[in-house]
Amino acid sequence: MIKISTGRPHKTLRAKDTDFTFSPNGLTLVPRASFEVSKECPREYKLIIAECIGNGWLRSVAHMRDVEYTMELLHK
Repeated sequence: MIKISTGRPHKTLRAKDTDFTFSPNGLTLVPRASFEVSKECPREYKLIIAECIGNGWLRSVAHMRDVEYTMELLHK
């Protein structure tokens, strides 16, 4: 059973959650949140960011309004 509280008007999804990805065409899975590092970012910083992600110090998190999340669950 899904319970949506009135105290918080949004749902927080983390990469380990099953609803963190969705399939717009039924074939591919798309993450709701990710990181994008520009080409201008120095290589050293990219390596540091990659290490932080690899060690779990930096994580992607997505937020959805409760209404959107509820509607998506009803479509399943």
